[in-house]
Amino acid sequence: MPDYGFLSILPPVLAIILALRTKQVYISLVFGIWFSWLIINDWNFFTGTLATLEAMVNVFKDAGNTRTIIFSALVGALLLLIQYSRGVEGFILRLNKIIQYFEKKETGYSRVIIQFLALLTGISLFVETTISSLTVGTIFRPVFDKLKIPREKLAYIADSSSSPTSILIPFNAWGAFIIGILASHGIENSFGLLISSIAYNFYPILALLILAFTIFSKKDIGLMAKAEKRTRETGQLMNEGSKPMLSDAVTSFEPKKGISAKAINMILPLATMVFSMPMYLAYTGWDQVETYNSFSNHLFLAIENGSGSSAVLYAVVTALIVSFILYKIQGIIRTKEMVDITLKGISELMPLALLMLLAFAIGDACKALGTGEFVATWSKDWLSPQFLPAVVFLISSFMAFSTGTSWGTFAIMLAISIPMATIHEANLPLVVAATLGGGIFGDHCSPISDTSIISSMASASDHIDHVKTQFPYAIIGGVLTVIFYLFLGFALN
Repeated sequence: MPDYGFLSILPPVLAIILALRTKQVYISLVFGIWFSWLIINDWNFFTGTLATLEAMVNVFKDAGNTRTIIFSALVGALLLLIQYSRGVEGFILRLNKIIQYFEKKETGYSRVIIQFLALLTGISLFVETTISSLTVGTIFRPVFDKLKIPREKLAYIADSSSSPTSILIPFNAWGAFIIGILASHGIENSFGLLISSIAYNFYPILALLILAFTIFSKKDIGLMAKAEKRTRETGQLMNEGSKPMLSDAVTSFEPKKGISAKAINMILPLATMVFSMPMYLAYTGWDQVETYNSFSNHLFLAIENGSGSSAVLYAVVTALIVSFILYKIQGIIRTKEMVDITLKGISELMPLALLMLLAFAIGDACKALGTGEFVATWSKDWLSPQFLPAVVFLISSFMAFSTGTSWGTFAIMLAISIPMATIHEANLPLVVAATLGGGIFGDHCSPISDTSIISSMASASDHIDHVKTQFPYAIIGGVLTVIFYLFLGFALN
């Protein structure tokens, strides 16, 4: 392979700079891909442009990439079917009964329990961050207002219980996206690597622990403490002059009228998808491992060596079939409606599928240029492998903060951090965790993060107030994470 030297880092660096300046991740990734192939084709504009188009087509030559992209599109269909069947409404009604029970209790106790229920709701909806934030913000807003809990606290709970959970329980589009990126960089057991990295993904874990501690200890810091004091003493849910972002709907899709809202219509399809994933991992990995006398050992190794992209695809298709049967039995939906809603759901998730396509394509381009290898070789003389996880976390954090997207950060940073971990002989799960955790941390601190904006909107909170009040908690988690990565960097390398 030709040695492109310093030129190999220009495409991803320019893509990052363009993303920081324009906030347009799609355009930035396309530019990075095009510039890569321009370099590879000796700066020939015509052949470089054609090579860019071919590179995007070639993404689908990899079966794992194709499965991951199809999975992401089908998740959109499943979510829309659940909304149409009033499954989300049924889930909310169940929650409201619990909320009403605790509303009758002593006020101080109710405040803690209601906030904890909001946290649990955010965790339980790990399958999709948008639905998690929207549901928590919208259904808990009236009772938070009644108990004089500031809107900033509700937005904080909605935001900090969504994306950390989605990255720690990767049976969703996030997991499929990351598995696909890892596989595209030559990781054979990409699902196993992702699972093993969870234990080292300190920021999302700390974000949830800090949130739980804040709820149960009733101890707030910084501007959140002032917001709590304001609401308790004056009853004002927001600061004077604040402008709430408003959203009256829990979901973006109109549910069917004239049918009963049942929680089972949401719980059963999602549970089917989540619990069938390890089954399909075992199925796809069963023949990949040696036969053991112990069935449990064989099963564990089969799951570890199974195809992550196949498992998530088979799981979402199984969940769709279960939902079709479930809704058909109840007389909720006709065959034509199923087809129409499925197609609409796929169309709504096409931006995510496109982002995956571009992420895989820029990863392939960086491999062709040898970007990761160049950065790793260049940094080997001055960057100790002990410091690599902390450095990767900080760089990922900065990129996610500046662009407002975790997805774009994962796409570019994993293409660099994986080869660096390999050449520096650093602990790979630790470096992958640092890359992913940095994306979540930067996203939490960023005022242009889509999850933060949705959390503000669903909670009817002033968005800047939400960012300011959440920031100290995120910083505590971020600083502790860097300390942990420095400690483990020396302990494991």
